[in-house]
Amino acid sequence: MKENFIKEILKLKNPEQAKLNMRFFKTNKGEYSENDIFLGLVSKQNRMFAKKYYKLLTLVDLEELLQNEYHEIRMTTLFMMVLQYQKGDLEKKKNIFEIYVNNYSRINNWDLVDNSAPYITGDYAYNYKKIDVLWDLAKSGNLWGERISVVASMYFIKKKSFDYPIEICEYFLFHKHDLIHKAVGWMLREIGKKDVRILEKFLKKNISKMPRTTLRYAIERFEESKRKEYLLQK
Repeated sequence: MKENFIKEILKLKNPEQAKLNMRFFKTNKGEYSENDIFLGLVSKQNRMFAKKYYKLLTLVDLEELLQNEYHEIRMTTLFMMVLQYQKGDLEKKKNIFEIYVNNYSRINNWDLVDNSAPYITGDYAYNYKKIDVLWDLAKSGNLWGERISVVASMYFIKKKSFDYPIEICEYFLFHKHDLIHKAVGWMLREIGKKDVRILEKFLKKNISKMPRTTLRYAIERFEESKRKEYLLQK
C-alpha cells in the first residue's frame, strides 16, 4: 500500500509549482532548506492523500516515508501521523510520538513543523508529562528540533498552561535565526489571545532583549497606538 501511495502522489508532480515552492521555502545553497526537493503539490492535495491513506499504512510505513526526498511526501506523512495519533489509543500515541521525536531532523521545514508539532509532540508532552523531551529538542542545536520545541507549546497555550511556553520563549530570545524569532513571537501572540496580562508582563520584562521580529509578531493584535508605543521602546 505504501508503494501505491507513492505512485499515486507522484502522478501529480507539477514542475512549475515545484520551482515556486523551492524559492518560497528557501532551498538555495546556504538557505535554511538547502537541497529540499518539491513535487509541486499544494496543501489541499497533501491533506486529500492523507485522508485517503492514513488508515491503510502502518507505523513502519510512516517512519520510512519520513525519509523520502520529496517535501510533499513528508508533509502528507505527517498529516497521516497526526490523524493516526488523534484516533489512536495510548500505545499508538506513544509510538507515533517516539517516531516523530526520533526522526525530527526529517521534519525539516517550518511548514512541516507547524502542521504537526502541536498535535503530536505538544499533545503528548502535555498529557503524558514529557516536557523533558521538548527541552531535549530545544537544546539539540538543530534548527528544526528547536522550532518543534517552540511550536509544540501551542498545545499548552490552548490548555491555558503557560509555564512551559513562557520558559521556552525566554530560552530562545537570543537565538540567531529568524525562523525562531518568528516562532517565539507567534507563541507570545497566542498567549496574549488567552491572557493579555501574561503577554504584557513578558514584554515588560524582556522587551529590551527581544529581536524586533519577535516583538512585531507578539504585538500584532494590539491596537496601532499600543503597537507603536512598544516599538518605540526598541
